Amino acid sequence: MPSQIPKTGTRSTLDPDIKAFLTENSDLHLGGNGTFTDERAHHTKVFGFHNLPSAKQSSIGDVEFTAVRGPHGTVPVRVFYPSNRPNKGHEAALVYMHGGGYTVGSVDEFENGLRIVAEKAGIQVYGVEYRLAPEFPYPTQLDEYEAVLQWVQGEGGKARGVNPDKVCGGGDSAGGNMTAALALRLMDQGKKRMAAQILLYPEARVPFDTPAAEENNSGLYLECGLTGTRMHNESID
Repeated sequence: MPSQIPKTGTRSTLDPDIKAFLTENSDLHLGGNGTFTDERAHHTKVFGFHNLPSAKQSSIGDVEFTAVRGPHGTVPVRVFYPSNRPNKGHEAALVYMHGGGYTVGSVDEFENGLRIVAEKAGIQVYGVEYRLAPEFPYPTQLDEYEAVLQWVQGEGGKARGVNPDKVCGGGDSAGGNMTAALALRLMDQGKKRMAAQILLYPEARVPFDTPAAEENNSGLYLECGLTGTRMHNESID
């Protein structure tokens, strides 16, 4: 472990495409003052796979819409199969939990990226449409993650040619947070673990008072102080 946390550099220039996107969608936010339903609808409208021009929709071998019976009801799952499957019958798989502060987001908004991962890595990717807070408080989301993971490690994955010892978990933001939390839960309870974790900006600590968070506090979609406080309060209530 390093003896001290590395310091951040000065904020770099935004990619032109990202800058243009943020300018065109200045009303897009996460954890603002509006209602959850309006915020969710707006995110789906902006980020939904259906909103992408056909030329930007990444190709994929196949997409399956299925569901897993979890402890809180049925959990919709979207499975992405790569077009090239050299390990068919004993493939690796990634169970992916999307971001959105536990309150916003859907697999539809992350489909393009999950297609790319499946194609480039040559693995099956399982996008989980978990229940959102505040209607369904934590740990509902973690319970559903575990249910899908165990299904892919078990009968669901077996039917689809998944190697049970090559099932990874991953996610961005809230999904990365859940991945780390589930890894600890499985270890503590002596259950079969994930083969690996893929954590994308997992927000593994509260409050968000790191130098990087303070440096990039506003103007880049996430408002660090507001989002951190709200997500923390809503997800654990």
